[in-house]
Amino acid sequence: MSAVHGSAERRIWGYRRENGRVGIRNHVAILPVDDISNAACEAVAAHIHGTVALPHAYGRLQFGADLELHFRTMIGTGANPNVAACVVIGIEPGWTQRIVEGIAATGKPVAGFSIEGHGDIATVAAASRQAKAFVHAASEQLRVECPLTELWIAAKCGESDTTTGLASCPTVGNMYDKLIPHGLYGCFGETSELTGAEHLAAARAASAEIRDKFLRTWTAYQQEVIEAHKTSDLSESQPTRGNIAGGLTTIEEKALGNLEKIGRHTRYIDVLAPAEAPARGPGLYFMDSSSAAAECCTLQAAAGYVLHIFPTGQGNVIGNPIMPVVKLTGNPRTVRLMGEHIDVDVSGVLRRELTLDAAGDALIDMIGRTANGRLTAAEALGHREFVMTKLYRSA
Repeated sequence: MSAVHGSAERRIWGYRRENGRVGIRNHVAILPVDDISNAACEAVAAHIHGTVALPHAYGRLQFGADLELHFRTMIGTGANPNVAACVVIGIEPGWTQRIVEGIAATGKPVAGFSIEGHGDIATVAAASRQAKAFVHAASEQLRVECPLTELWIAAKCGESDTTTGLASCPTVGNMYDKLIPHGLYGCFGETSELTGAEHLAAARAASAEIRDKFLRTWTAYQQEVIEAHKTSDLSESQPTRGNIAGGLTTIEEKALGNLEKIGRHTRYIDVLAPAEAPARGPGLYFMDSSSAAAECCTLQAAAGYVLHIFPTGQGNVIGNPIMPVVKLTGNPRTVRLMGEHIDVDVSGVLRRELTLDAAGDALIDMIGRTANGRLTAAEALGHREFVMTKLYRSA
């Protein structure tokens, strides 16, 4: 049996949700609609073990496309297959109910509570009772056997260096090349970090229509975000000081390594807005997103991805409260000094002790183990970074 065929046939144990999707975690999420509901959500999570609160900084006086992105992120987070049930708390009932209804459309158990007219104490008490009931129900759910290729797996890189483009990003690409043809949903993004390689990314689109959609998206990001707000250049942001210390002196060098994540053969089949769920069936998708790790992961989880693969060079500590983050590195120094953050060591690629094909198989093996319940390094260390993307100032 070939490595590609064997990987595609692998089975995992996951949670089959009401809408048919497969989750690999079983969270009861306590989701604040807005920043001023964070305290109530955190109080519920403190009272009821087995819940996770997702505090964030926004949700008040947003409007237009920014408000729509907020709702899409909130609803998508609560609807993620890694969430067994969700309690939503907001200051006002209208927006709270809109998020509840969006999550409920997936069939997932969800309940909403508004603070206005009730106060924190009564709201926290009522929400805690509901969260406790959800925890009991979630704790009795059983994992069922599923094909590994039913998973939705996203990827981005961070704290990149020369080893990222030579080892860890190509390892992710090898994994995608093996699994996507057999039904996996994949996702890459980081719009600004494709600068200098945008022509190569455009050439990997599945059709001329998707190529043009990608180029419109990339050009809009350049014009509306980068060119509109940069000073003399993007020094200390793209690339970061860590990137430069690791040998990536320009955004173009960084982009060429970044693009290695999509493999040698896979073509992306659509371009997604931030937090937009894929709708064209199995395959690789590009998401228009920030290159900031916590923002990108939050958007991909809101789009429905249940596992994240994060290649790093200099070492990154990112996690996510809903979607496990598997980190891999090809940098032997990072393995030595920050090994507690690394799930897969592919530094053997640089020493010619490990082929990219074998590295891809090692990553697929870790994906299977993580799907079956192994905690990632980020989960074990308590990293739960949840950061909303905001498009412009509120009213």
